[in-house]
Amino acid sequence: MAKFVYDFTEGNKDLKDLLGGKGANLAEMTNLGLPVPPGFTITTEACRHYLAHGDLPEGLNDEIDAHLAALEERMGRRLGQADDPLLVSVRSGAKFSMPGMMDTVLNIGLNDESVHGLAKQAGGNERFAWDSYRRLIQMFGKTVLGVEGFEEALDELKGSRQDTDLTVDELRELVRTYKRLAPGFPSDPREQMRMAIMAVFDSWNSERAVLYRRQERIPADLGTAVNICSMVFGNCGDDSGTGVAFTRDPASGRQGVYGDYLSNAQGEDVVAGIRNTISLQELEELDKGAYDELMAIMATLENHYRDLCDIEFTVERGKLWMLQTRVGKRTAAAAFRIATQLVDQGLIDLDEALRRVNGDQLAQLMFPRFAKDADRKLVTKGMNASPGAAVGKAVFSSERAVELAAKGEDVILVRRETTPDDLSGMIAAKGILTSRGGKTSHAAVVARGMGKTCVCGAEELEVSISDKRFTGPDGVEVGEGDLISIDGSTGEVFLGEVPVVDSAVVEYFERGELSDELVTAVDRIMRHADSKRALGVRANADTPEDASRARRFGAEGIGLCRTEHMFLGDRRQLVEDLVLATDREERQAALDALEPLQQADFTGIFQAMEGLPVTIRLIDPPLHEFLPDIIDLSIKVAAGDATDKDRELLAAVKRLHEQNPMLGLRGVRLGLVIPGLFAMQVRAIAEAAKQVPGARAEIMIPLVGAVQELEAVREEAAKILSDAGVEALIGTMIEVPRAALTAGQIAEAAQFFSFGTNDLTQMTWGFSRDDVEAAFFSRYLELGIFGVSPFETLDRDGVGRLVRIAAEEGRKARPDLKLGICGEHGGDPDSVHFCHEVGLDYVSCSPFRIPVARLEAGRAALETGGSDTR
Repeated sequence: MAKFVYDFTEGNKDLKDLLGGKGANLAEMTNLGLPVPPGFTITTEACRHYLAHGDLPEGLNDEIDAHLAALEERMGRRLGQADDPLLVSVRSGAKFSMPGMMDTVLNIGLNDESVHGLAKQAGGNERFAWDSYRRLIQMFGKTVLGVEGFEEALDELKGSRQDTDLTVDELRELVRTYKRLAPGFPSDPREQMRMAIMAVFDSWNSERAVLYRRQERIPADLGTAVNICSMVFGNCGDDSGTGVAFTRDPASGRQGVYGDYLSNAQGEDVVAGIRNTISLQELEELDKGAYDELMAIMATLENHYRDLCDIEFTVERGKLWMLQTRVGKRTAAAAFRIATQLVDQGLIDLDEALRRVNGDQLAQLMFPRFAKDADRKLVTKGMNASPGAAVGKAVFSSERAVELAAKGEDVILVRRETTPDDLSGMIAAKGILTSRGGKTSHAAVVARGMGKTCVCGAEELEVSISDKRFTGPDGVEVGEGDLISIDGSTGEVFLGEVPVVDSAVVEYFERGELSDELVTAVDRIMRHADSKRALGVRANADTPEDASRARRFGAEGIGLCRTEHMFLGDRRQLVEDLVLATDREERQAALDALEPLQQADFTGIFQAMEGLPVTIRLIDPPLHEFLPDIIDLSIKVAAGDATDKDRELLAAVKRLHEQNPMLGLRGVRLGLVIPGLFAMQVRAIAEAAKQVPGARAEIMIPLVGAVQELEAVREEAAKILSDAGVEALIGTMIEVPRAALTAGQIAEAAQFFSFGTNDLTQMTWGFSRDDVEAAFFSRYLELGIFGVSPFETLDRDGVGRLVRIAAEEGRKARPDLKLGICGEHGGDPDSVHFCHEVGLDYVSCSPFRIPVARLEAGRAALETGGSDTR
């Protein structure tokens, strides 16, 4: 029979799939001999069974009873025992950290009888016992029974006081009020635990958990473990408390003592930000013994995990207890700094440092920052919880943030503190500002995980959610819709819009200057990634300026030069004249006008690339981009305002009009239908290459679906190149599913393939990106049909399979076939890993994404042990 329950003494940190991150790490700390309250973990397998079948798996209740009995024997008291109760917490714990997204219930086992026994345990401290009881009903009612109104009842009772100021009589009255709000609250301790376990399982599919998983790309089928832990109490009085600590600063990565502590409180109070905390340094003054022990444990954990650790702890009447540890979420800047610090300390090597950072984090470091010399009006300063420069309209609810963001407006979500229910607004906002909470609050932890700019604990701000405004020092008022700017690196909050400039990391890529510790860390890891990667990295660039910038960012060539982009704007008329030409003379005149312009374009790009390969895609214009608008022309003719030229033009446009231009006369089809078009471009390429010593041209034929199309163009192109005395590869873009499925045939006529995954995705899925992303993608994401947009990350099962087939069959027909990808997937981290797995030679992406592709290519090589299938 399957085993569904593990004692903390049975597991270890490597069992996260089975025990979840929290349970695995509680077991690991127990194995290390650290002070962990005894308990046990119900596995993720039990959760998956429950979610699939609607009930607990056979035998689970018996296992729980057996482990509970063993826990009761060890603790010397029974769950909910009237005169001497054992109390437990029921906490979620998935494989991947999902802070605040799933449910927790503390103080399970309290009822009208055992509350008196708890007071007796605490030396007659009735206030502590009744405070714990009201917390149980509040948490149980909200998370298990789905009842609201507890916070309002508490606020009404305490008024402007802190919750710690409530008297015993007031807490008794609050318990009675809470029980009226939650008539379904069970008095039987075992029933409390059973219902709480199922509520934690159910919370895996709560709206906020699903939204968070989608945002963080966490698989939906993992399920959560449930941890049953004997209670220790931080709300026993001034000699007790609870806290969260980091072994290094999660915002900057700097070494030191970082964390928050709250006297006379339980753990949820810290992360909820309902009271402002004190620093860990102040804990040393309150309880030096507990502080010193905590410092020693933090050092033990960081050396054991070889990483930044995030720790939850409780002090119960001077005794320190460890409630959780995990590898802590950190900002992008902290990730790079910590990785190199650990290398210098000898805890990890550079390979491991490279594994510990990723392309998304590097992209965050390349976001702009506020200009130092810009005019600005400082409102206040809070805690620098998650770096970045964010500008937007102040909004005071998640609903409003989502509403305005959907209209394309930038917003800053302003709250007293955030809760898991604010997740949708946090995702929609450019930044988050709270007046309460510290670096370990919900807002800070979630923002860091998402790479979102966040300032927390701006205590000088009086935030009124109902009035949709906040008031700052000197009478400053900001209402909903007013522009504000927040600096997550300094904690500063400014009125209005502060100009932004390039980040220090972008300046490093542009100029190669090692300006500070962070840039130095990025440089070290990038150099190591380059030394490991097998994939080349090229740029999608259409101008000499883009080509030059791409080289500064590390491009090893151009993988896609889109020639049709050269004829937008002022040159658009020339392509229109060519397409609408009615005889050979008109067509030749248009070609003669285009050729010198093309030659100059290619000359500039070859010069910028200085001997690196340049893949030039012959013109691929959907005709609607170059022809006059048929509706505008029709209206003009119908209104009687048209000239004879307008009427001739309308007739021509009607003749060429297409219902779906993306599937119409474009690419190789246009080159075959308009004689001389591709020949003109090939001549321009050849002449430009002759003018630039060392120029390496690769000519790419677009939209090929049959080898015969490629053969027809290749024959003419090869003759032009031969006559000019220029050598150049001739290949094709694989963007039509048929081309992928007949790649063996096409490879006989092609020297390289470049996968155009934007079009290949459209044609494989059968939808137009321009139309469907706004129409139904959001709904598909909600339903889980997409984990992420297939235009953002390559669809491995469908589009990826076509790429794999084409790569394998193409190389079988031509072993030296060069393979690359030039859709924007070339700069997406997950897609880069796929390209390495399939054995492509290079990826190509926009200049700004080149560093991301370089980094991920290095990480991909480490994943496969550095093996290279090319």
